[in-house]
Amino acid sequence: MIGRLNHVAIAVEDLEAATKTYRDTLGGHVTEPVDEPDHGVTVVFVNLPNTKIELLAPLGENSPIAKFLEKNPNGGIHHVCYEVDDIIAARDQMKAAGARVLGDGEPKIGAHGKPVLFLHPKDFCGTLTELEQA
Repeated sequence: MIGRLNHVAIAVEDLEAATKTYRDTLGGHVTEPVDEPDHGVTVVFVNLPNTKIELLAPLGENSPIAKFLEKNPNGGIHHVCYEVDDIIAARDQMKAAGARVLGDGEPKIGAHGKPVLFLHPKDFCGTLTELEQA
């Protein structure tokens, strides 16, 4: 059911410094920062030939990234995102298999303007997993 790896998300405290590392040190093509208030994050994408790295910084005091950084002050991998053809069918299949969909179970619009859902890390080898409709 899962398709292509869409991105690996890395939580960072200092988005400007992280952007500089990926752009200047690694030579990556880095997008401009975009605030995603519905998700409590500011995002930058590093476009790679086969996928993307998503750099996430907290936006607002209730940001889930701020909570992640409290536990992981140096930042780190926050989640992986896989593409699916049909987000509702994928959700229903996950639930039928016993996986927990986070939030109210309804897709939200993600940073790429497409519907996304998050799956509980305890159901996926300790990894927060995002599904994005391709």
